[in-house]
Amino acid sequence: MFKLNKLSAVIAIGLGTALPVQAGLLDDLIGAKFNPVSTNKGVAPEGQKGSFSKPFAEPFVYERSVADDNNPDLQGIRTDNKCEGIGANGKLRCKPAAGTISMLPNGDFLYFNALEGTEDFEFSILVDFGQKAINDQTRMMRIPEGANAASLWTRPTDVDSGANPDGYEITELIPGLTNKETNSADGALFCADVAMLADGRIMAVGGTAYYSEPGSNLIGYGLTELEGLKNSRAYNANTNTWSQLADMNFGRWYPALITLPDSKMFVASGVTKLLKPIYPQAPEQSGRNVPQTETYDPVTNKWTVNAQTAQRSLPLYPRLHLLPNGHVYYNAGGQAFNPFGQSYDQPLWNIAATYNPANQTWSDLAYAGFPLKFSDAGLESLTQILNPLTAPNAAMSALTKTLMSAPMKSPQALQKLLSTVTTGNPEQTLQKVVGAGMRGSTFSIMMPLRPNAQGQYKEASFLTAGGVLPLVGLTSPGGYVAVASSRIDTVKTEGDNIVDYQSEVTGSLNETRWYGSGVLMPDDSVMVFSGGDRDGVAAPGVEFPRKTAERFDPVTKKWTQMAVANNPRTYHNTALLMQDGRVLIGGHAPISTLYLKNINLAAFGFSPNDGRDPSFEIYSPPYVNNPNRPNLIGFAGGNATPAGDGKTMMREFRKGQQVTLQMAPGTDMSKIDSVTLVRHTVTTHLTDADQRTVVIPKTQLSVTGQSVRFTIPDQAAVVPQGAYMTFVRTKQADGSLLPSKAVSFMLKHGNGQGVMTANARR
Repeated sequence: MFKLNKLSAVIAIGLGTALPVQAGLLDDLIGAKFNPVSTNKGVAPEGQKGSFSKPFAEPFVYERSVADDNNPDLQGIRTDNKCEGIGANGKLRCKPAAGTISMLPNGDFLYFNALEGTEDFEFSILVDFGQKAINDQTRMMRIPEGANAASLWTRPTDVDSGANPDGYEITELIPGLTNKETNSADGALFCADVAMLADGRIMAVGGTAYYSEPGSNLIGYGLTELEGLKNSRAYNANTNTWSQLADMNFGRWYPALITLPDSKMFVASGVTKLLKPIYPQAPEQSGRNVPQTETYDPVTNKWTVNAQTAQRSLPLYPRLHLLPNGHVYYNAGGQAFNPFGQSYDQPLWNIAATYNPANQTWSDLAYAGFPLKFSDAGLESLTQILNPLTAPNAAMSALTKTLMSAPMKSPQALQKLLSTVTTGNPEQTLQKVVGAGMRGSTFSIMMPLRPNAQGQYKEASFLTAGGVLPLVGLTSPGGYVAVASSRIDTVKTEGDNIVDYQSEVTGSLNETRWYGSGVLMPDDSVMVFSGGDRDGVAAPGVEFPRKTAERFDPVTKKWTQMAVANNPRTYHNTALLMQDGRVLIGGHAPISTLYLKNINLAAFGFSPNDGRDPSFEIYSPPYVNNPNRPNLIGFAGGNATPAGDGKTMMREFRKGQQVTLQMAPGTDMSKIDSVTLVRHTVTTHLTDADQRTVVIPKTQLSVTGQSVRFTIPDQAAVVPQGAYMTFVRTKQADGSLLPSKAVSFMLKHGNGQGVMTANARR
């Protein structure tokens, strides 16, 4: 009976039904104290929390007219305010917030705005924004070294990326009942995904065309619609310019973009129309996100639609990663619009899976968070079989074949699952179940990749924490109240095979957190910043911000509260690791309060919804001020001494190449533990599919005098082409790792892909 009760709990939670659980535990699940492992209320001692800098922001506000948008020399108005009334009509013009940000090869930053134009509507974002929205501005920002050095901003050309100057062909539901979008709102970068190309350019795919449907140009109001764009574009840091690349075959809003081992780009998911995904010309596509995937070849500048076996139902901004064997891993996470859901087939989002680019086929791994591998039950093709675009007869035949090929596999695998999940007391069982499945609005961090005894990288682990409850069994892909649960999933590879999938519940966050930005630090810890206590999309403006950063210790697997940020940042916040080991925090572009006007309820403790926050803060972890921090000068024979303008030419290396680092005199070389290669961050909406840290352990280092020599791994899927930071780490007496500042380089595979001749500031 005891096991039966636990089995009932498993099934009921999976289906989203209520359970007569203990009142205290239920309070934890829906309140602000949910903790899946222990009380774990960890707080770092004073002096070990790190610190945040004072906020700083671009000093100018610029007029936004069609004529002036593409003029990088346009004079701005200096102001400390976020917005100013400019022009004859006195319309508000605002500084952009970093809803998306990338670290360029040279260490500068490219960022662009989110929800530009919300400052101008009169009644509600639901009825105004279709005609008040504006294409998002972009900025290049430089943060010089030195305590008294001022940050610098420039406006790229085109400042809004220049997409669709002649308009965009929208997908009308009923022709004639849609107001035509204007040229200033049909190519927004908002909700595009971004990645770094092999040559160092930043690629953005998808985005938003705003219009009203139904709506009328005569009255200027209607029901706002956001349509995903087919556009792809690239930013070149050398020229500070945007250029247009080939269009995708499907319009995508909130897609996921990832670099493949051969430097081609793989895109998945996104939705063509957010609010009314109904397509009379293609009814089979209606009611769901885009299942078709595409691959972009940077050499030919062409997109190719992948085979039908490459189709998959995925959430928006699905959390994708590149495994060491070159397969793409879906970590059962993404963005979800709650509480009503997004796609009729969204229960499939619970299933972790891998995609093989070679044969363009997905394989289902497991119900995320559970140890049952679908291959053990003969169900590794379940999602493909259930794809409604598959021919019905073929789907039924495949399903029958799957179930009949090994009739005893499924019961045996289910028994194995139950014996694992139900180990422990009922509360622990419930914690495992609640922590399983698809998680909305949380980060997915690939933990450091480490080689085995033979020097090969074959295993990858992924940390997620926070987000919202996975109620996928109902109509919703996620609940409303944030949770604190934390989980590590590990995938082991052998050639093209996934030989193992394991999941482990870790210590929980000390606070529940929706939309927290995670950053893997150069000491192997993970920091999470910003966010709120509940879903800021379901009911914007009534969430409480999370300003206290938290740190995950990979050894103890517990979270500890660190320093408190200055500004609250909930929706569209960002965070990335800088070359000096600090973290740049930015963003905050909330939806208007309860979808009405921008009403600031901060006096009551809620998130400030008085518009976007264009400011940044820099978090300095405790190791920044450690006097024993190793001093890395640069690459031997190269950029050891910066030029007078603070720049030197960027170094280029190939996979499998031997590299020598020069340490400063006086460095205790005996304490050097490892070198790490950290890919430059390119992030939006909590995602960076190319994020990775590759560890070169001490056993693979040659330390001579003040030099450290190592060989870059030769596995293309471990080190995809692009820009990497190089950190040297020493081991302290307490076993902790102390990282140096980093030097960056461009990694090539030697396959003909050109590398942008970017300058490096360090």
